[in-house]
Amino acid sequence: MLDRARVGSILLLVKGSKKPDRRHNLSIKEVVMNDKKKAYEEKLDAQLKEWNAQINLLQAKANNAKADAKIEYIKTIEVLQRKQNEAKTKLQELKAAGDEAWEDIKAGAEKAWGEVRTAFRDATARFK
Repeated sequence: MLDRARVGSILLLVKGSKKPDRRHNLSIKEVVMNDKKKAYEEKLDAQLKEWNAQINLLQAKANNAKADAKIEYIKTIEVLQRKQNEAKTKLQELKAAGDEAWEDIKAGAEKAWGEVRTAFRDATARFK
């Protein structure tokens, strides 16, 4: 039977690393979970940046719109920003979660992300 230190040493050998990193005492399952979490969180961070760019584009269109259209743009932007803030909060919860709670919080984050995606899709269709 392998203990954690031995698993960490094996991981280092497999990776070809000569010096231990912070993960040298983690099990293979924990290393995989950490990598999975990090990749997922990076994906969500990238999506938030894309949504920021889309909001900025809508704000530029609102600035050039006539008064009645401008009001619609502003209302839509406020809704999008509120939804985006909810998604950002979920991402922060996800980043702070331990391995056991991470999957549960991920489900909530995916729901929030779906709502934001739908709101952006509706806004894009409305202002084409």
